[in-house]
Amino acid sequence: MTTIDVPRRLAAEAIGTALLLAAVVGSGIMADKLSGGNIGLALLCNAVATGAALYVLITIFGPLSGAHFNPAVSAVMVARGDISAADAGLYVVAQVLGGIAGVAAAHAMFDQSLLQVSTTARTGSGQWIAEFIAAFGLVMTILGTVRFRPDAVPTAVALYIVSAYWFTASTSFANPAVTIARALTNTFAGIAPGDVVAFIIAQMAGAFAAYALGTWLFAKR
Repeated sequence: MTTIDVPRRLAAEAIGTALLLAAVVGSGIMADKLSGGNIGLALLCNAVATGAALYVLITIFGPLSGAHFNPAVSAVMVARGDISAADAGLYVVAQVLGGIAGVAAAHAMFDQSLLQVSTTARTGSGQWIAEFIAAFGLVMTILGTVRFRPDAVPTAVALYIVSAYWFTASTSFANPAVTIARALTNTFAGIAPGDVVAFIIAQMAGAFAAYALGTWLFAKR
């Protein structure tokens, strides 16, 4: 990854995050349209599509940028010394802008207003604990597979996210860029803007709790 120039790494992060959000929001819209009001079925379709997209995106963009697609992951990689803080700052900008572009693209495909304001409330201690656990588990998954099975990162992350859609009360956002972008869709995948900050705080706390534990647990000595 260090041999890849910064513009290409940023392009990978922006495009990857855009396609991820297009998958999250687009599959949510399609599932909502076709599920006949069965929310469980819609969530299942949304989860499977997201996991499948993640596997592909991490596989193709991982060799370029590390395929973070997530400011919390980028922050942990700075703490690990894997990337510089300056590069991580650029990554976050690319991720957020890419995520917003992905939401707009999903809306365009379904003939909706490009950017909307979500009215879906996602708040309360249960939701915040869920986001802490979702981000904690995601970062632990990344650190553990990077340490022992780096070739399995795409599979492990994709499977974790699909499962976390179901075992967390929040349906596992686990990503500040995704959370910001999903505030701009008033569809199945949305989150009210007023609930975004608390989600991001919980996600960052979960990510760094995983970093602290993982640094000890997965140490080489």
